[in-house]
Amino acid sequence: MRELIIAFGLFLFIEGILYALFPSKMKNMLKKLELVKDSQLRTGGLIFAIIGFIIIYYIKN
Repeated sequence: MRELIIAFGLFLFIEGILYALFPSKMKNMLKKLELVKDSQLRTGGLIFAIIGFIIIYYIKN
């Protein structure tokens, strides 16, 4: 459980740094996100989730 909290904290840190350092670029990126199809977002999300799971699996074993 401790690792999960650390991972969530790291996620928030990275997101916060991106918005703090590049606010206008992040706004532009979010505007462009509306042009992406739902199926493409879903596929990309699943791919990243699987990659993340594989990384965690290999690090824990």
